Amino acid sequence: MPYTADTRRQPPSRDELRNRIPGWGADLDPADRPSVPREKHEPTGAHWDFPERQPENTPRERSLEHKFLTPVFGTTAPLHGFSGAIRRFAYRRYSEGQTPHWLLLLAGDRVDAWESHLRSLATGRPDNPVTQTGILAEPGHRPLSSRFGRNRADLKHAWMDPVMVGGPWAAAAVLAWVGARKLLTSPSRR
Repeated sequence: MPYTADTRRQPPSRDELRNRIPGWGADLDPADRPSVPREKHEPTGAHWDFPERQPENTPRERSLEHKFLTPVFGTTAPLHGFSGAIRRFAYRRYSEGQTPHWLLLLAGDRVDAWESHLRSLATGRPDNPVTQTGILAEPGHRPLSSRFGRNRADLKHAWMDPVMVGGPWAAAAVLAWVGARKLLTSPSRR
């Protein structure tokens, strides 16, 4: 446990680390540190062995590896909806070292984006993928010369960006068109 003194597994000794990792602990001896004359060990003012914990008013997700939440945690973006259920499942079921944990978090992120799109439809001011993606600003900001010949790392996935951003919107439009057409041509309406 990183937050308490009673750890079950003891860390390896300094000698063991020094033998295993070349160069490990090169600055352990204060005589070898160039900044030692400036290092001052002044009192920190800490009056606790374990910091006071922030109250957990609503359940927060935490890693399986941790016994409890960190003493301080964020509360500005609580989990909600189906995306929150996916994320809670990822934290409750899988370790951070497992691939399904991160894949579920990615899926939760995508579901959260669509939940936000649907909420924006309900507000009467739906998202506008054309203006919000910045595609209209591209022609005025050197779209080709800013990308090619500059060794940009994002060029590797640039070809699929329009598909990833515009694809779901196009699929939703097609589904809406097919659904509306079926409704209008259903036998009960004839």
